[in-house]
Amino acid sequence: MNYKLIQNIGLIIFLVGFGAFLISFGSEKYQLTKQTIDQVISDPTKAGLVKSFGESQLLRSYPNAFMFNSELEILFNKINDFQLDRFGLSNDRIHQIVEANQDGNFTMDQAQHAFRTKDAITGFQWESFQTYGSWLDGRSFGSTDELREALQSVQHNIAQYGVLNQKGFNTYEIKELKFQLTKASSVGWVSANKTLALVIVYGLSILGALMYILPNKKILGPPGIKNDGTFHSKTKNIGWIGILLGSFLILFYVVLYFYPEYMTSWILMVDPVSQWLKGADAGRFFLYGFIYTLAILVMGVRMTIKYRHSKYQLWRTTSVMFFQLAFAFLIPEILMRLNQPYFDFKNIWPLDYDFFFDNELNALINHGGLGLFMLGWGVGLTVLGVPIMVYFFGKRWYCSWVCGCGGLAETLGDPFRQLSDKSLKAWRFERISIHSVLVFAVLMTVAVLYTYWTGESELLGVSSYKLRAIYGSWIGAGFAGVVGTGFYPLMGNRVWCRFGCPLAAYLGLVQRFQSRFRITTNGGQCISCGNCSTYCEMGIDVRAYAQRGENIVRSSCVGCGVCSSVCPRGVLNLENRADNNRFETAGLIGNDSFPEIKK
Repeated sequence: MNYKLIQNIGLIIFLVGFGAFLISFGSEKYQLTKQTIDQVISDPTKAGLVKSFGESQLLRSYPNAFMFNSELEILFNKINDFQLDRFGLSNDRIHQIVEANQDGNFTMDQAQHAFRTKDAITGFQWESFQTYGSWLDGRSFGSTDELREALQSVQHNIAQYGVLNQKGFNTYEIKELKFQLTKASSVGWVSANKTLALVIVYGLSILGALMYILPNKKILGPPGIKNDGTFHSKTKNIGWIGILLGSFLILFYVVLYFYPEYMTSWILMVDPVSQWLKGADAGRFFLYGFIYTLAILVMGVRMTIKYRHSKYQLWRTTSVMFFQLAFAFLIPEILMRLNQPYFDFKNIWPLDYDFFFDNELNALINHGGLGLFMLGWGVGLTVLGVPIMVYFFGKRWYCSWVCGCGGLAETLGDPFRQLSDKSLKAWRFERISIHSVLVFAVLMTVAVLYTYWTGESELLGVSSYKLRAIYGSWIGAGFAGVVGTGFYPLMGNRVWCRFGCPLAAYLGLVQRFQSRFRITTNGGQCISCGNCSTYCEMGIDVRAYAQRGENIVRSSCVGCGVCSSVCPRGVLNLENRADNNRFETAGLIGNDSFPEIKK
């Protein structure tokens, strides 16, 4: 059988499917209608404003999402400016309030005289002033300028949190509405042929990928790891293919997290799957979960065949494929079909950083017994599950067997594991960065829970809402997504797990000092081939430990076992031992040979 021919045909089929995916990005046209507005915007008053101010945009056809969203941005800004003029605290009103409080002692009773007109608009303004200006009541001001400055602060808060939230459109609402309106206004081949587009793009991509993977000579030959040509590959050693792939992944994540309105054609084609699973159209994160799961399953097949000589790798790969498909993708979507909260039973705080956010807590509490069980499950995993499981099995039980981030790293990211930086400088940076993210996650959660229990928006002068926005944008989206996956072909497959994951830091702290897990070494058998260090995705210089005859107990080790799998001499063994001699050494080499591994 001509395996090379099958591979080439598979590559062509994959490129056709992937090419159709890329072409579909800009294939749709967009047309805003009154029916679309009513469908997307549930508030009839706000929908009426959009239809009234958007007369020039209605029924026009836009050739691409960029022009359409530019018009939507202008439309929402016009509405907001109009509503701020009507309902906001005007400079004239501020002047009246200052005039009524000339004695320097501010009181709400005196300020009320500036809101004497009895109509709906003035009534809203007075209620807003009471809400956002109550902190001024009873305060003394040294001058009218000082009072005016304080009132301008109230004016700003009324505009941002009062008028825009209730009468206009705030930043987050605009972002979501732009996405929903763009998706609902799509007119083109993809929106008219969703199922066919799904089959062409994903069917061909999966078929082509499997045809390319399976007949590989290295895979079909004798079992074992073949390292020939790894660092000569333009894909696996930061060559031009790797750079292009990394650039695409980075761009994909940037659009997914920050500009989802431009990828609506991709989301449209997975609507049939979403309807089948949860009875509703797809959103951006359904698309992401769908692609994420397919990537783990397809590349998991490759991983299974490549490491078929190792039962540990077979079970581990099967495990991450199962947990991603069942627990991360299917079960949460089916729960939504049953009108239950979306819940990933394998996700653990602080990796699941928004678990304690008020909207998440309220959703679980308001869903009765099942919701309370989910809440208890999440807390129990964090408080009891992590230390108990790490004590018996090390952090590998989660990072290499259950976690979705780890699952993608171990399957899609396997070709790039050798790119991890093994330098001492990288190790030092790793310890600072990952524990800094953990501290940030803990402090944010404390502030969020304080807000939830007390109703106060600030803790020690810091807004919990700003903290969660910063964490969600820079850590949750930027670090974990854009960098964590986009940098696979540039920095290895465990960038996020190694430098940023707060749960990995928590697991690692327990593993470092209280765990039966360790990788034992037989230094007398080591031939210093360097395979173990080369293929350690966490940047550990495994060979240094092996030559010294020391157990590998690094907190960063995720127990993937690849170092053992690629060792030609059986030097490394993954063990769970009840004794406490985790830092033992066989004494084969002088104690001062590798001082850095003592740190």
